[in-house]
Amino acid sequence: MFARRTATRIKKGTAQKKNRHERTPNYWNTRQDIIQIDVENPGKGYKHFLKKRDVKQFLEILPNREEIDIEFDAIVLEHGDFYRDGRYRDGVICITAWRKEMTMEYGLGYFYAHKSLFDKLGVRYTLKEDYVICDFTENQIKAYQLLHILLHELGHHHDRINSKSKRRCGRGEKYAESYAFKYEEIIWNRYFEYFSF
Repeated sequence: MFARRTATRIKKGTAQKKNRHERTPNYWNTRQDIIQIDVENPGKGYKHFLKKRDVKQFLEILPNREEIDIEFDAIVLEHGDFYRDGRYRDGVICITAWRKEMTMEYGLGYFYAHKSLFDKLGVRYTLKEDYVICDFTENQIKAYQLLHILLHELGHHHDRINSKSKRRCGRGEKYAESYAFKYEEIIWNRYFEYFSF
């Protein structure tokens, strides 16, 4: 039996670093061979209506997968955030948890930009003076998060991998929105073949 050495060595009067200074590889700092799907705690007052199986199934019906899969590392169902629906950073797409009560308030600009989709999904809404209250069902939330939010963030990814530097999403929100609406039309019928509504 011997005592295990845990102290660092001393060289020229200075303690040396242990061999633990490298970051643990994960989808934030290391390219992945296959797309990872991760689920975070949604946080107080929020819920993940999307499940891992929903995301996997949705990815299967996307056209142009070989183009999208380039440097696409992960989809994270992340904690709830009042100010955003999703985000994208360098190959990782995050979809924000939804409020538990399923009712959302939108500004008029956001609502009218997405009204055609809300109407197609059958979302009930109440117009107020300067905002709109939308009453979603669970299936409508799933459809909106997959057919718009995920596709919007995929638009940012498509923008980045097709840029010269492959580091920035130079064409911004307008490009991501048009990408989302374009692919929503393409896969609309296939979505309802795979997902109950």
